[in-house]
Amino acid sequence: MSKNHFSRRSFLQGSASAAALMSLPMPAMSAGPVSTRLEWEVFKTTPQYASFLNAVKLMKAVTDATKPTSWAYWVNVHMNYCPHMVPYFLAWHRGYIYYFEQQLRTVSGDSLLTLPYWDYYTYPTMPSEFTDPSSGNALYVSGRANSNVYSALTLAPFAPTVINFQRGTSNSFEASFESAPHNPVHNIIGGWMADMQSPTDPIFYLHHANVDRLWDAWAQQPQTTMPYPNSSYWSGTFTYATGLTMRKSKTYMPSLLNYQYSNQKVPTAMPLNAQEGRIIRVQAQLSPILVRPALGSFSTTPPRSIATTRRSLGGVANLTLNERSVSARVPLQASGTTSLQDAVAANASTVDTASTSETITTTFKYPRIVLDKLGVTSAGKKGGYFYNVYLNLPASGSADVESQSHFLGTFGPFEVSGAIHHGEGSLVLPATDVLRNVGVANLKEVVISLVRVNGPNYPTGPVLTVGEMRLELSTEGP
Repeated sequence: MSKNHFSRRSFLQGSASAAALMSLPMPAMSAGPVSTRLEWEVFKTTPQYASFLNAVKLMKAVTDATKPTSWAYWVNVHMNYCPHMVPYFLAWHRGYIYYFEQQLRTVSGDSLLTLPYWDYYTYPTMPSEFTDPSSGNALYVSGRANSNVYSALTLAPFAPTVINFQRGTSNSFEASFESAPHNPVHNIIGGWMADMQSPTDPIFYLHHANVDRLWDAWAQQPQTTMPYPNSSYWSGTFTYATGLTMRKSKTYMPSLLNYQYSNQKVPTAMPLNAQEGRIIRVQAQLSPILVRPALGSFSTTPPRSIATTRRSLGGVANLTLNERSVSARVPLQASGTTSLQDAVAANASTVDTASTSETITTTFKYPRIVLDKLGVTSAGKKGGYFYNVYLNLPASGSADVESQSHFLGTFGPFEVSGAIHHGEGSLVLPATDVLRNVGVANLKEVVISLVRVNGPNYPTGPVLTVGEMRLELSTEGP
């Protein structure tokens, strides 16, 4: 099955686009008015600001978590059903915040109330209304590590090379965006936000409204590739609670749910940030790595079968991470190098496996780095930090120039909480694109680097533990 090689914008803006969309086997646009979600700084100047504050306060006052009118009900929806690091992360959350917005309207009695968003690419510091501990302020929660998320931000998902949407494709927007900035924003804020119970913190909803906005902005660019609206990718439904579902096709774009955003542009520059009395502009997510982090002393684990669909090519054991960045060397056997070369070659032409019914051959063709048996210390749970994970950074000289081509993903207390909550206790970082970028010819080892990134406030000492970090080949796509 071929991929959709033209953008959602071109599809909708074609001469017969409106009629074509309505004829597809998906929900038609509702006849109701389209509401506009506003950035917080504008939103708080509207009459709906008071409605929002009142709704949050009333929902937090309801102690019965089985009632949709309670705040805890929506925390539990996220805990029980949210997908992370798997397909439909963005689409499921679009439906989630839509239903939450409807609940805000019901509780407040204000049919014009919309969910505001926090544009941290313009305002990297959390709105002061959320950080004021005054009595009765329902937007405030204690325990946050930071209110400034500058160090969590990156422009990488908006690079011109990121044109495919779903996981299972090369240069996937969903995979890239979830890894950063989504996860690091959770990690840097910390507190409840560094946990699967993150909707406990009201800033969660402004964060995810911005996540949804940025997906919409990315999808409107002419070069981007989304699955066709009538693709099997959009078949089926999402579950949010008993009796509360949504057809996946309704999450294809905001207008199908009768809303839009006041700003529909992707960020093109990092925000100005004041540090040490001066204004600087840097790419925080890819901050300079002057040299590859020093190799740690770790015991190695041998190549072996992990499951019928997974085989380890080798790894290292018993990592304890602290405020220092570290690298780990994983030696490869000759047979492992050959298997790795074959896997990368097999993926030279990426197949859109996420939206096709083709049977995938049972061969070990998908390389990935697996962080297994994860743990987090009491200090680590508070957040305020995360790690960028890289593969085969240059051993000498400045590693910063080529760092993005070596970048695998991020790793912090939020990812660990999700891994433990979903029962596996492991984090999988697909490595096909990186291995293709850095090359696998005559490869005798791989070096995995964990580069620490901190917010203004961060813990020191042990924060995360990894039972094993290994290079795997799998029969299952990313």
